[in-house]
Amino acid sequence: MIVEQLSLVDFRNYAVADVALVAGPNVFVGRNGQGKTNLAEAIAFFATLGSHRVSNDAPMVRDGADAAIVRARLRHGERTVLLEAQVNRQGTNKARVNGAQVKPSELPRYAQVVLFAPEDLQIVRGDPSSRRRFADQLLVQRAPRLAGVLADYDRVLKQRSALLKSARARGIRGDSLSTLDVWDDKLVSLGSELIRARMSLAADLQGPLSAAYAAIAGADHRPELEWALSISGGDPEEDVTSASGAPGTRSVEEQFREALAAKRASELERGLTLVGPHRDDLVLRVRGLPVKGYASHGESWSVALSLRLASAELLRAESRLGDPVLILDDVFAELDADRRARLASLAGDYEQVVVTAAVDADVPSALRARVVRVEAGRIIEETDA
Repeated sequence: MIVEQLSLVDFRNYAVADVALVAGPNVFVGRNGQGKTNLAEAIAFFATLGSHRVSNDAPMVRDGADAAIVRARLRHGERTVLLEAQVNRQGTNKARVNGAQVKPSELPRYAQVVLFAPEDLQIVRGDPSSRRRFADQLLVQRAPRLAGVLADYDRVLKQRSALLKSARARGIRGDSLSTLDVWDDKLVSLGSELIRARMSLAADLQGPLSAAYAAIAGADHRPELEWALSISGGDPEEDVTSASGAPGTRSVEEQFREALAAKRASELERGLTLVGPHRDDLVLRVRGLPVKGYASHGESWSVALSLRLASAELLRAESRLGDPVLILDDVFAELDADRRARLASLAGDYEQVVVTAAVDADVPSALRARVVRVEAGRIIEETDA
Protein backbone atom coordinates (compact mmCIF):
# COMPACT_ATOMS: atom_id res chain seq x y z
CA MET A 1 0.00 0.00 0.00
CA ILE A 2 1.23 3.48 -0.92
CA VAL A 3 -0.05 6.85 0.32
CA GLU A 4 0.24 9.07 -2.75
CA GLN A 5 -1.34 12.28 -1.45
CA LEU A 6 -2.27 13.62 1.98
CA SER A 7 -4.49 16.67 2.44
CA LEU A 8 -5.42 18.31 5.74
CA VAL A 9 -7.88 21.03 6.75
CA ASP A 10 -7.93 22.31 10.34
CA PHE A 11 -5.96 19.33 11.57
CA ARG A 12 -3.73 20.09 14.58
CA ASN A 13 -1.57 23.11 13.61
CA TYR A 14 -2.44 22.87 9.89
CA ALA A 15 -5.06 25.27 8.54
CA VAL A 16 -4.50 23.73 5.12
CA ALA A 17 -1.80 21.32 3.98
CA ASP A 18 -1.26 19.22 0.90
CA VAL A 19 1.74 16.94 0.46
CA ALA A 20 2.66 14.27 -2.07
CA LEU A 21 4.42 11.10 -0.98
CA VAL A 22 6.36 8.53 -2.97
CA ALA A 23 7.10 4.84 -2.72
CA GLY A 24 10.08 4.04 -0.53
CA PRO A 25 11.35 6.40 2.20
CA ASN A 26 9.78 9.82 2.88
CA VAL A 27 11.51 11.91 5.54
CA PHE A 28 9.81 14.89 7.20
CA VAL A 29 12.36 17.12 8.94
CA GLY A 30 11.76 20.10 11.20
CA ARG A 31 12.29 21.42 14.69
CA ASN A 32 10.09 20.10 17.49
CA GLY A 33 6.54 21.47 17.49
CA GLN A 34 6.43 22.32 13.77
CA GLY A 35 3.94 19.65 12.70
CA LYS A 36 5.96 16.63 11.55
CA THR A 37 4.26 14.20 13.88
CA ASN A 38 0.86 15.63 12.94
CA LEU A 39 1.38 14.37 9.38
CA ALA A 40 2.23 10.90 10.67
CA GLU A 41 -0.76 10.98 13.01
CA ALA A 42 -3.09 11.89 10.14
CA ILE A 43 -1.92 8.98 7.98
CA ALA A 44 -2.25 6.51 10.83
CA PHE A 45 -5.76 7.71 11.71
CA PHE A 46 -7.27 5.87 8.73
CA ALA A 47 -5.89 2.58 10.01
CA THR A 48 -6.46 2.89 13.76
CA LEU A 49 -9.36 5.40 13.96
CA GLY A 50 -7.47 7.22 16.69
CA SER A 51 -4.28 8.95 17.69
CA HIS A 52 -1.10 7.44 19.08
CA ARG A 53 -0.70 10.51 21.31
CA VAL A 54 -4.13 11.17 22.83
CA SER A 55 -7.09 9.02 23.83
CA ASN A 56 -9.81 11.25 22.33
CA ASP A 57 -10.24 13.09 19.05
CA ALA A 58 -10.76 16.70 20.16
CA PRO A 59 -7.01 17.62 20.34
CA MET A 60 -6.64 16.72 16.65
CA VAL A 61 -8.99 19.57 15.67
CA ARG A 62 -7.27 22.93 15.20
CA ASP A 63 -8.06 25.61 17.79
CA GLY A 64 -11.13 27.57 16.76
CA ALA A 65 -12.48 24.88 14.41
CA ASP A 66 -15.30 22.42 15.02
CA ALA A 67 -13.92 19.67 12.81
CA ALA A 68 -10.81 18.56 10.95
CA ILE A 69 -10.74 17.01 7.49
CA VAL A 70 -8.14 14.39 6.56
CA ARG A 71 -7.97 13.06 2.99
CA ALA A 72 -5.58 10.51 1.56
CA ARG A 73 -5.23 8.98 -1.87
CA LEU A 74 -3.97 5.42 -1.54
CA ARG A 75 -2.67 3.06 -4.18
CA HIS A 76 -3.06 -0.69 -3.87
CA GLY A 77 -1.20 -2.11 -6.85
CA GLU A 78 -2.95 -0.67 -9.91
CA ARG A 79 -6.01 0.47 -7.96
CA THR A 80 -6.42 3.81 -6.17
CA VAL A 81 -8.87 4.76 -3.44
CA LEU A 82 -9.66 8.13 -1.89
CA LEU A 83 -10.35 8.14 1.85
CA GLU A 84 -11.77 11.06 3.82
CA ALA A 85 -12.32 11.41 7.55
CA GLN A 86 -14.12 14.27 9.27
CA VAL A 87 -12.85 14.36 12.84
CA ASN A 88 -15.34 16.26 14.98
CA ARG A 89 -14.49 18.06 18.19
CA GLN A 90 -17.81 16.83 19.54
CA GLY A 91 -20.10 14.11 18.30
CA THR A 92 -19.60 11.23 15.90
CA ASN A 93 -16.93 11.37 13.21
CA LYS A 94 -17.82 10.93 9.53
CA ALA A 95 -16.07 9.13 6.69
CA ARG A 96 -16.14 8.76 2.92
CA VAL A 97 -14.59 6.26 0.53
CA ASN A 98 -14.33 7.47 -3.08
CA GLY A 99 -16.91 10.12 -2.24
CA ALA A 100 -19.49 7.73 -0.81
CA GLN A 101 -20.39 8.10 2.85
CA VAL A 102 -19.48 5.10 5.01
CA LYS A 103 -19.13 4.37 8.69
CA PRO A 104 -15.71 5.40 10.06
CA SER A 105 -15.19 1.77 11.08
CA GLU A 106 -14.95 0.94 7.36
CA LEU A 107 -11.74 2.96 6.86
CA PRO A 108 -9.29 0.33 8.19
CA ARG A 109 -10.44 -2.00 5.42
CA TYR A 110 -8.55 0.22 2.99
CA ALA A 111 -5.60 1.43 5.06
CA GLN A 112 -2.99 -0.43 7.04
CA VAL A 113 -0.34 1.52 8.92
CA VAL A 114 2.14 0.59 11.61
CA LEU A 115 3.48 3.57 13.53
CA PHE A 116 6.37 3.51 15.99
CA ALA A 117 6.98 6.55 18.22
CA PRO A 118 8.79 7.36 21.48
CA GLU A 119 5.41 7.08 23.22
CA ASP A 120 5.55 3.36 22.49
CA LEU A 121 7.95 2.92 25.36
CA GLN A 122 4.80 3.19 27.49
CA ILE A 123 3.57 -0.06 25.93
CA VAL A 124 6.26 -1.93 27.83
CA ARG A 125 6.74 0.40 30.82
CA GLY A 126 3.30 1.96 31.31
CA ASP A 127 0.06 0.74 32.83
CA PRO A 128 -2.03 -2.08 31.30
CA SER A 129 -4.21 0.34 29.32
CA SER A 130 -1.25 1.12 27.05
CA ARG A 131 -0.81 -2.54 26.17
CA ARG A 132 -4.55 -3.09 25.67
CA ARG A 133 -4.63 -0.12 23.34
CA PHE A 134 -1.70 -1.45 21.32
CA ALA A 135 -3.38 -4.84 20.94
CA ASP A 136 -6.83 -3.46 20.11
CA GLN A 137 -5.56 -1.08 17.43
CA LEU A 138 -3.77 -3.99 15.79
CA LEU A 139 -6.89 -6.14 16.10
CA VAL A 140 -8.91 -3.53 14.21
CA GLN A 141 -6.37 -3.50 11.38
CA ARG A 142 -6.28 -7.27 11.28
CA ALA A 143 -10.08 -7.65 11.41
CA PRO A 144 -11.84 -4.27 10.90
CA ARG A 145 -15.21 -5.64 12.09
CA LEU A 146 -13.73 -5.81 15.60
CA ALA A 147 -13.95 -2.02 15.76
CA GLY A 148 -17.68 -2.53 16.21
CA VAL A 149 -17.16 -5.20 18.86
CA LEU A 150 -14.84 -2.90 20.81
CA ALA A 151 -17.29 0.01 20.58
CA ASP A 152 -20.23 -2.16 21.65
CA TYR A 153 -18.24 -3.62 24.55
CA ASP A 154 -17.29 -0.14 25.75
CA ARG A 155 -20.94 0.96 25.57
CA VAL A 156 -22.16 -2.06 27.55
CA LEU A 157 -19.35 -1.63 30.09
CA LYS A 158 -20.36 1.99 30.71
CA GLN A 159 -24.03 1.05 31.12
CA ARG A 160 -23.25 -1.80 33.48
CA SER A 161 -20.85 0.28 35.57
CA ALA A 162 -23.40 3.09 35.80
CA LEU A 163 -25.95 0.58 37.12
CA LEU A 164 -23.44 -0.65 39.73
CA LYS A 165 -22.76 2.91 40.90
CA SER A 166 -26.47 3.61 41.16
CA ALA A 167 -27.04 0.40 43.12
CA ARG A 168 -24.21 1.23 45.51
CA ALA A 169 -25.68 4.68 46.14
CA ARG A 170 -29.08 3.14 46.93
CA GLY A 171 -27.67 0.31 49.03
CA ILE A 172 -29.08 -2.45 46.81
CA ARG A 173 -27.79 -5.99 47.34
CA GLY A 174 -26.59 -8.12 44.43
CA ASP A 175 -29.42 -10.67 44.61
CA SER A 176 -31.94 -7.83 44.38
CA LEU A 177 -30.47 -6.38 41.20
CA SER A 178 -32.00 -8.57 38.48
CA THR A 179 -31.39 -5.98 35.73
CA LEU A 180 -27.65 -6.57 36.14
CA ASP A 181 -28.09 -10.05 34.64
CA VAL A 182 -29.15 -8.52 31.31
CA TRP A 183 -25.97 -6.49 31.11
CA ASP A 184 -23.93 -9.50 32.23
CA ASP A 185 -25.17 -11.44 29.19
CA LYS A 186 -24.11 -8.68 26.82
CA LEU A 187 -20.79 -8.16 28.57
CA VAL A 188 -19.96 -11.87 28.41
CA SER A 189 -20.93 -12.20 24.75
CA LEU A 190 -18.90 -9.22 23.51
CA GLY A 191 -16.06 -9.62 26.01
CA SER A 192 -15.52 -13.30 25.21
CA GLU A 193 -15.15 -12.53 21.52
CA LEU A 194 -12.62 -9.85 22.33
CA ILE A 195 -10.66 -12.11 24.71
CA ARG A 196 -10.41 -14.85 22.09
CA ALA A 197 -9.26 -12.39 19.43
CA ARG A 198 -6.60 -10.95 21.73
CA MET A 199 -5.27 -14.39 22.67
CA SER A 200 -5.10 -15.42 19.02
CA LEU A 201 -3.23 -12.21 18.24
CA ALA A 202 -0.67 -12.87 20.99
CA ALA A 203 -0.05 -16.38 19.70
CA ASP A 204 0.39 -15.16 16.13
CA LEU A 205 2.73 -12.34 17.19
CA GLN A 206 5.11 -14.63 19.10
CA GLY A 207 7.14 -15.79 16.10
CA PRO A 208 7.48 -12.37 14.41
CA LEU A 209 8.29 -10.79 17.80
CA SER A 210 11.17 -13.18 18.43
CA ALA A 211 12.57 -12.62 14.93
CA ALA A 212 12.26 -8.83 15.14
CA TYR A 213 13.85 -8.67 18.59
CA ALA A 214 16.85 -10.73 17.48
CA ALA A 215 17.25 -8.48 14.42
CA ILE A 216 17.04 -5.24 16.42
CA ALA A 217 18.94 -6.22 19.58
CA GLY A 218 21.39 -8.60 17.94
CA ALA A 219 20.66 -11.11 20.71
CA ASP A 220 18.10 -13.73 21.63
CA HIS A 221 16.65 -12.78 25.02
CA ARG A 222 13.59 -15.02 24.52
CA PRO A 223 10.91 -12.31 24.23
CA GLU A 224 7.46 -13.59 25.17
CA LEU A 225 3.95 -12.19 25.38
CA GLU A 226 0.91 -13.61 27.17
CA TRP A 227 -2.45 -12.28 28.29
CA ALA A 228 -3.21 -12.16 32.00
CA LEU A 229 -6.99 -12.50 32.20
CA SER A 230 -9.24 -11.15 34.92
CA ILE A 231 -11.67 -14.02 34.29
CA SER A 232 -8.93 -16.38 35.51
CA GLY A 233 -8.84 -14.79 38.96
CA GLY A 234 -7.29 -11.74 40.54
CA ASP A 235 -7.07 -8.35 38.87
CA PRO A 236 -4.29 -7.81 36.28
CA GLU A 237 -5.13 -4.11 36.27
CA GLU A 238 -3.88 -3.87 39.84
CA ASP A 239 -1.57 -6.90 40.21
CA VAL A 240 -0.53 -8.86 37.14
CA THR A 241 0.88 -11.71 39.23
CA SER A 242 -2.59 -12.51 40.55
CA ALA A 243 -4.07 -13.84 37.30
CA SER A 244 -3.02 -16.64 35.02
CA GLY A 245 -2.85 -16.24 31.27
CA ALA A 246 -5.03 -19.12 30.09
CA PRO A 247 -8.80 -19.55 30.45
CA GLY A 248 -8.41 -23.24 31.34
CA THR A 249 -10.46 -26.16 30.04
CA ARG A 250 -13.81 -24.41 30.37
CA SER A 251 -15.06 -22.05 27.67
CA VAL A 252 -14.25 -18.36 27.93
CA GLU A 253 -17.96 -17.63 28.40
CA GLU A 254 -18.29 -20.09 31.29
CA GLN A 255 -15.29 -18.74 33.10
CA PHE A 256 -16.40 -15.15 32.45
CA ARG A 257 -19.81 -15.79 34.05
CA GLU A 258 -18.29 -17.54 37.06
CA ALA A 259 -15.86 -14.67 37.60
CA LEU A 260 -18.68 -12.11 37.42
CA ALA A 261 -20.69 -14.08 39.99
CA ALA A 262 -17.67 -14.31 42.31
CA LYS A 263 -16.96 -10.59 42.03
CA ARG A 264 -20.50 -9.25 42.25
CA ALA A 265 -20.31 -8.27 45.91
CA SER A 266 -17.00 -6.46 45.34
CA GLU A 267 -18.38 -4.76 42.24
CA LEU A 268 -21.40 -3.45 44.13
CA GLU A 269 -19.17 -2.27 46.95
CA ARG A 270 -16.90 -0.37 44.56
CA GLY A 271 -19.45 0.58 41.90
CA LEU A 272 -17.12 -0.76 39.24
CA THR A 273 -17.00 -3.66 36.74
CA LEU A 274 -14.00 -5.71 37.86
CA VAL A 275 -14.06 -8.56 35.33
CA GLY A 276 -13.57 -8.42 31.58
CA PRO A 277 -11.06 -7.54 28.87
CA HIS A 278 -10.96 -3.93 30.09
CA ARG A 279 -9.09 -5.24 33.18
CA ASP A 280 -6.70 -7.61 31.37
CA ASP A 281 -3.00 -7.08 30.74
CA LEU A 282 -0.59 -8.17 28.03
CA VAL A 283 2.43 -9.45 29.95
CA LEU A 284 5.76 -8.99 28.14
CA ARG A 285 8.88 -10.89 29.19
CA VAL A 286 12.54 -11.11 28.21
CA ARG A 287 14.89 -13.68 29.69
CA GLY A 288 11.88 -15.08 31.57
CA LEU A 289 11.33 -11.83 33.51
CA PRO A 290 8.63 -9.17 33.07
CA VAL A 291 9.89 -6.31 30.91
CA LYS A 292 8.18 -3.83 33.19
CA GLY A 293 10.39 -3.44 36.23
CA TYR A 294 13.21 -5.76 35.11
CA ALA A 295 14.34 -4.90 31.57
CA SER A 296 17.08 -2.36 30.91
CA HIS A 297 16.38 0.80 28.94
CA GLY A 298 17.88 -0.74 25.81
CA GLU A 299 15.90 -3.96 26.22
CA SER A 300 12.69 -1.98 26.73
CA TRP A 301 13.30 -0.04 23.51
CA SER A 302 14.05 -3.25 21.66
CA VAL A 303 10.83 -4.87 22.88
CA ALA A 304 8.71 -1.83 21.98
CA LEU A 305 10.21 -1.57 18.52
CA SER A 306 9.98 -5.32 17.99
CA LEU A 307 6.26 -5.26 18.81
CA ARG A 308 5.69 -2.73 16.03
CA LEU A 309 7.88 -4.56 13.53
CA ALA A 310 6.17 -7.85 14.42
CA SER A 311 2.81 -6.12 13.83
CA ALA A 312 3.97 -4.97 10.41
CA GLU A 313 5.16 -8.46 9.51
CA LEU A 314 1.86 -9.98 10.62
CA LEU A 315 -0.18 -7.52 8.56
CA ARG A 316 2.13 -7.98 5.59
CA ALA A 317 1.65 -11.76 5.70
CA GLU A 318 -2.15 -11.58 5.95
CA SER A 319 -3.11 -8.51 3.94
CA ARG A 320 -4.36 -8.25 0.37
CA LEU A 321 -3.42 -4.56 0.40
CA GLY A 322 0.33 -5.16 0.16
CA ASP A 323 2.77 -3.94 2.78
CA PRO A 324 1.44 -1.70 5.53
CA VAL A 325 2.88 1.81 5.53
CA LEU A 326 5.64 1.88 8.15
CA ILE A 327 5.90 5.15 10.08
CA LEU A 328 8.91 5.90 12.30
CA ASP A 329 7.99 9.03 14.24
CA ASP A 330 10.98 10.76 15.83
CA VAL A 331 12.51 7.39 16.68
CA PHE A 332 16.10 7.52 15.47
CA ALA A 333 17.16 10.22 17.95
CA GLU A 334 16.30 7.78 20.76
CA LEU A 335 18.39 4.89 19.40
CA ASP A 336 22.10 4.18 19.49
CA ALA A 337 24.05 3.88 16.23
CA ASP A 338 23.80 0.09 16.11
CA ARG A 339 20.01 0.00 16.56
CA ARG A 340 19.62 2.84 14.03
CA ALA A 341 21.44 0.84 11.39
CA ARG A 342 19.52 -2.34 12.16
CA LEU A 343 16.17 -0.54 12.06
CA ALA A 344 17.00 1.22 8.80
CA SER A 345 17.89 -2.10 7.21
CA LEU A 346 14.58 -3.67 8.28
CA ALA A 347 12.45 -0.64 7.38
CA GLY A 348 13.98 -0.29 3.93
CA ASP A 349 12.30 -3.53 2.91
CA TYR A 350 8.79 -2.01 3.05
CA GLU A 351 6.93 -0.51 0.11
CA GLN A 352 6.61 2.87 1.81
CA VAL A 353 8.27 4.29 4.91
CA VAL A 354 7.48 7.65 6.54
CA VAL A 355 10.14 9.03 8.89
CA THR A 356 10.01 12.17 11.03
CA ALA A 357 13.10 13.72 12.61
CA ALA A 358 14.17 16.98 14.18
CA VAL A 359 17.65 16.59 12.64
CA ASP A 360 18.01 14.89 9.28
CA ALA A 361 21.48 13.62 10.24
CA ASP A 362 19.76 11.37 12.81
CA VAL A 363 18.18 9.42 9.94
CA PRO A 364 20.45 6.79 8.38
CA SER A 365 21.45 7.67 4.83
CA ALA A 366 19.67 4.59 3.47
CA LEU A 367 16.32 6.21 4.33
CA ARG A 368 17.06 9.78 3.19
CA ALA A 369 16.13 9.40 -0.47
CA ARG A 370 13.53 12.16 -0.19
CA VAL A 371 13.38 14.89 2.44
CA VAL A 372 10.43 17.23 3.10
CA ARG A 373 10.95 20.31 5.32
CA VAL A 374 8.21 21.28 7.75
CA GLU A 375 7.99 24.63 9.52
CA ALA A 376 5.13 26.00 11.62
CA GLY A 377 2.44 23.96 9.93
CA ARG A 378 3.73 24.62 6.41
CA ILE A 379 5.37 22.30 3.89
CA ILE A 380 8.07 24.70 2.81
CA GLU A 381 10.58 22.66 0.85
CA GLU A 382 10.97 19.33 -0.84
CA THR A 383 14.44 18.10 -1.76
CA ASP A 384 16.16 14.99 -2.94
CA ALA A 385 18.82 14.12 -0.38
